[in-house]
Amino acid sequence: MYGELVRKRRQAAVRAAFIRSWNAYKEHAWMQDELKPISGGSKTTFGGWGATLVDSLDALWMMDLRDDFEEAVDAVTQIDFRPEGELNMFETTIRYLGGLLSAYDLTDCKDGRLLEKAIELGDMIYASFDTPNRMPITRWSSIKAAQAAEQTAARNGIIAEMASFSLEFTRLSQLTGDMRYYDAVKRVTSVLSEQQNRTKLPGLWPVGIDVKTPNLMKDNYFSLGAMSDSAYEYLGKTYQLLRGAGDAIQYKKMYERAMDAVVQHLLFRPMTPDNADILVPTQARANSPATVKQDHTLQHLVCFVGGMFALGGRLFQNSTHVDIGRKVTDACVWAYGNAPNGIMPENLEMTPCPSLSGCKYIKPANERHPGFLSVSDARYNLRPEAIESVFYMYRITGDTSYQDVAWEMFQAIDSQTRTPYANAALKDVMRDDGVKEDSMESFWLAETLKYFYLVFSEPGVLSLDEWVFNTEAHPFRLVS
Repeated sequence: MYGELVRKRRQAAVRAAFIRSWNAYKEHAWMQDELKPISGGSKTTFGGWGATLVDSLDALWMMDLRDDFEEAVDAVTQIDFRPEGELNMFETTIRYLGGLLSAYDLTDCKDGRLLEKAIELGDMIYASFDTPNRMPITRWSSIKAAQAAEQTAARNGIIAEMASFSLEFTRLSQLTGDMRYYDAVKRVTSVLSEQQNRTKLPGLWPVGIDVKTPNLMKDNYFSLGAMSDSAYEYLGKTYQLLRGAGDAIQYKKMYERAMDAVVQHLLFRPMTPDNADILVPTQARANSPATVKQDHTLQHLVCFVGGMFALGGRLFQNSTHVDIGRKVTDACVWAYGNAPNGIMPENLEMTPCPSLSGCKYIKPANERHPGFLSVSDARYNLRPEAIESVFYMYRITGDTSYQDVAWEMFQAIDSQTRTPYANAALKDVMRDDGVKEDSMESFWLAETLKYFYLVFSEPGVLSLDEWVFNTEAHPFRLVS
């Protein structure tokens, strides 16, 4: 009984923080991309279509804010998705298309207006695949399209932007019966699969790629973090969305190849004062499997990897992957708990142990903070990746200690990022001055607060047996 009261009280606190930020957005930045949470202004960051509005739809529904949801849907139907200038197709797909599909799924596919807008946007994104080799243009120009000028995929692209359409386009095909969208990503998946074992680190694709050729084998920098993340995240999740049928087996094979390489080449155990049993996924340069040089950094962005391993372990009955997921999640939890103010910075460097089995702590002479050798980027941008993995670990293992961890994280974040309007990014979490940036990205509402809310929900709410989340935390319904 006590535990249930605590859970509900914590969930109510998260919901209150969401309502506060949402109301500020409504009052000061309605229909704009983002609220400026210090000055009370607004800014355009993703096409000017109301990124926070669309990104927040499903969270409004989940938190039972039905009047706000209906008002938001009415507003979304007024958005003119005709683009002006150049569009980031990756962000357009995960935030806007993902948000529309999720809201449609959550409302039992009853509001056709949401699907109409999803098709309108999906067709625009589909146009970015209209290239000589059918590989997507990741920076698409509406002006060139209007002039019927040929646009080609980038010679200098990044893997996440090429390989992160599969969930959204597969779900759009499932909902509409129009297989064009699925066929578009299937062509990309074939290229990914065909070249996966021919890169300088077989099993992994480098961050930098030539989409135009396409050649995914030239670069020697490998990461699961910035510019790579969702390319790997979507392998197991697309298998899940396809319910393991048909082409799903290709995604399973790609996931297993990639994770085998991650385990072999991209994990290290850091030296910590408490000899914590944790694993950090890092970046590396490699011209072959024999020449891997890790950089021993921990990016906040890479904290999603714990959840990815745990979900993959559950999907493919691999208990080792669930255990790795726990250790990676615990590394990010450790970084939060041991940071001076209880919030992990954007990017830190740690001292590696010689092996994954741990080592005695010997304080490095130039260590910035116990366990943190250096901090190359001390900001906190209201990011969700750590709480995302905490959510997955709680749901997959049932370990309620992750709810306690989540509460500590939430209290630290909310208290230090709060402004008179909403919540703002922090400039330096290693200092006590609490200086903020006038920024509140849409993922604060769409992801960070949503995952906090779901950690304190009943496990049956958006069960991972019935829903799969895209990389912007938008849940898509799993259908037979």
